[in-house]
Amino acid sequence: MLQGCKAQTIQLPLNEDDNSLLWEISGNGLQKPSYLFGTFHIMCKQDVHFSETLKKALAASKEVYFEMDLDDPSNTLGGIFFMNMKDGKTLKDFYNEEEYTKIEQFFNDSLNTPLFALQKMKPLVLQAMLYPKLLSCKQSSGVEMELLKLVAEQKKEVKGLETIQQQASFFDDIPYETQARELLKSLDSLSYWSAEFDNMVAVYKAQQLADIEKMFNDSDFTTGENKAILLDNRNRNWVEQLRTIMPKTNVFIAVGAGHLPGEHGVIELLRKAGYTVRPLQNKD
Repeated sequence: MLQGCKAQTIQLPLNEDDNSLLWEISGNGLQKPSYLFGTFHIMCKQDVHFSETLKKALAASKEVYFEMDLDDPSNTLGGIFFMNMKDGKTLKDFYNEEEYTKIEQFFNDSLNTPLFALQKMKPLVLQAMLYPKLLSCKQSSGVEMELLKLVAEQKKEVKGLETIQQQASFFDDIPYETQARELLKSLDSLSYWSAEFDNMVAVYKAQQLADIEKMFNDSDFTTGENKAILLDNRNRNWVEQLRTIMPKTNVFIAVGAGHLPGEHGVIELLRKAGYTVRPLQNKD
């Protein structure tokens, strides 16, 4: 864990509308404001930028919460175990010979990864391995990974709202048969998904929250019919935790941008819990 320096109370510039990925949480008895930031899990490294306002908000925060504790090596090691399917299921249980061969060839030829080593892995985890192939650049990163470097520079303590076991369990709530169909569909429509992914990145960089909400509601590439499992239920759980955390210490919260907007998003849930949540200027 990284031990943080003493946080400061500062006034940061408000945004003129709701189109921002960076939000201030205040009121409801909080002694100091906390901050909420929407991330994007993987994109071209050169597309990741942080505003001066964000850096100041981070500096003014005592602790940093990601979806899970990203500087805890046990999350990486434990993740290998929790990414496997339950009940001894393997990929061959969900595909005919032709389908399996198609997936096997893609992983061998495009990802240089033998599929036999991934036999027990949940199909949605395998689908996530395709994402770097959708990028138009050679060097990928993620907003969380780059933000973690800033956190380390500022010597902040890092914590998580979920464990790797909890995150992996969400994939167990979606039938493996459904996941298997989604993986195969992704391989059959890779050029379409690449264009869709480019659109997601553009919407994220534009910080248009209404468009981000629409994208997560409508796109097959995102949560779709599994929105309650992957977004809404988790949002409620996070806000319940934050109601206990924020009165004790002010924090910087960095979670996927799709969790922010909408009736069941973190912003609205915090407001319903009595907090004042305001957009901050976030242009780099």
